[in-house]
Amino acid sequence: MPGLALRSRHGWLAGLLAAGLLLAGCAGNGEDMSRSPDLGKQLYGANCASCHGPQGQGDPEWKVQRLDGCYPPPPHDNTGHTWHHDDRLLSQLIKGGGASLDIPSFKSCMPAFGEVLTDAEIGQVVQHLKTFWGPKERDFQERVNAQQQ
Repeated sequence: MPGLALRSRHGWLAGLLAAGLLLAGCAGNGEDMSRSPDLGKQLYGANCASCHGPQGQGDPEWKVQRLDGCYPPPPHDNTGHTWHHDDRLLSQLIKGGGASLDIPSFKSCMPAFGEVLTDAEIGQVVQHLKTFWGPKERDFQERVNAQQQ
């Protein structure tokens, strides 16, 4: 059955070629996905939205301390205060959690994500938070960032 062996080799080669083309297509055009705005949105959805809401709306009672002493998750939209903080502080909060603030009179139960997200991924989440703000809030936050440099 020499014909069968030849067809098997050709079938195997064709399959290998098809797999290579498929993988090349999945790799895209060599774009660095760590710089993609979609990455921040995906990471926010996977790690933050369950508490802060998919649109950054937060808990409606975010200013009222709970019985356990924690404050509920604040909104990240323009009704909250996220835009009052520079990128460094926002990154610190995501990486180290609410306890990283070290404010004795304030208890946040936000968990730390430093073991889950890389610094680059945290930066992408911070950039995504800015999509919840209006132009005035983004402008204000840019000035806050400039003051911290």
